[in-house]
This record gives sequence, C-alpha cells and structure tokens, in this order.
Amino acid sequence: ALRVEGRAGAILPGIDLSGANHPAANFHRAYLAGADLTGANLVGAILQRADLSGADLSNADLRFAELNGANLSGADLTGANLSKATLSQADLSKADLSEALLLTARLFNTNLTGTNLAKTDWNNA
Repeated sequence: ALRVEGRAGAILPGIDLSGANHPAANFHRAYLAGADLTGANLVGAILQRADLSGADLSNADLRFAELNGANLSGADLTGANLSKATLSQADLSKADLSEALLLTARLFNTNLTGTNLAKTDWNNA
C-alpha cells in the first residue's frame, strides 16, 4: 500500500490507501472522496471536515478518530471500528455501517438518513 503522510487539506480523490498505517494522521479538511482505505489503521486520526464521500473504509480501524463535520455520505464502513470516535455534525447519509463498532462513539447532530445500520454495535454511543 502507498504511504502518504497525513496532510491537512490534501487533495487525494480515489487514492488507494488500503491497508495503510496512518495512526494519528492529520487529514483535516482533506479531499479523499472515493478513496480506498480498506483495512487502514487510522486510530486517532484527525479527519475533521474531511470529504470521504463514497470512500471504502470497510474494516478500517478508526478508534478515537476525530470526524466532526466530515462528509462520509455513501461511504462503505462495513465492519469498521469507530469506537470512541467523534462524529458530531458528520454526514453519514446513505453510508453502510453494517457490522461496524461504535462503542462509546460520540454522535451529535449526525446525519444518518438512509444509512445501513444492520448489526451495528451502538453500545453507549
């Protein structure tokens, strides 16, 4: 997998970062629409106001990630671990969160319109 240092404001649409190891990366306001982040390690990553619309984040590790105001509309988050992530004012409309973990995740004013929540674990979210 390609190694890209987290850069605030980066413009990387459709990039393949599958399996990438980017803990605590700063992708604040980055444009990552349609990116492949399958199985990526993004523990504690800063993705505030990032555009991840249509991105594949299936099985990604997003524990403790900061996703406030992020655009995740239509994103595939199947099996992703979002435990203790912050998703306030994020757009998750039409995203697939099936089998995702959101244990003690923080969601406030989060758009979940049309989101697939099958088998999602929301314990204490």
